Amino acid sequence: MGALSITGIKPGSTSLKLTAGKITKTVPITVLSRNLLSYGPAEGNGLTATVNSDGSLHVTGTATGQWRGLSWTFPCPVQGTVKLSGTSIAGLSFNIKCLDAKGQQLGAQMNLGNSVMAIPAGTVSLFLNVISTEATPTAKDGDLRVQLESGDTAHDWMKPDNTSLKGGVMN
Repeated sequence: MGALSITGIKPGSTSLKLTAGKITKTVPITVLSRNLLSYGPAEGNGLTATVNSDGSLHVTGTATGQWRGLSWTFPCPVQGTVKLSGTSIAGLSFNIKCLDAKGQQLGAQMNLGNSVMAIPAGTVSLFLNVISTEATPTAKDGDLRVQLESGDTAHDWMKPDNTSLKGGVMN
């Protein structure tokens, strides 16, 4: 009996047809994005996020205050070490917090300054937020390409599988 190794080229679904003698099996295969984030349109605190055709976030508006912005909460898809990378917009910051089943933060937040971290035990969801870092927020109009991936190496940005998750506000 031999081994078969399959490497996905791009995200999507297909199937693999295997035949041995008179037996044929079709196996569904789904290739997921290495970008583990989920986000989508959001509006609040003076900011609006829309999703560009390439899957990046377009953020416009003026935040209503420092540390105010937009957020998305979604199930944590992995355990182990993860790497956060991306491009930002001057005056805005993005970070990720790990949450337990009660919505309480576990461990330190992930940001570009401490971009490799282990997902703490007990994490059930992730909280992504985009916030103003300016004491007096100024108008923004730009694109964010944020990526969270397994391991400790950043790869080229890739559109997340879920870009239709409705966001909320970060107060």
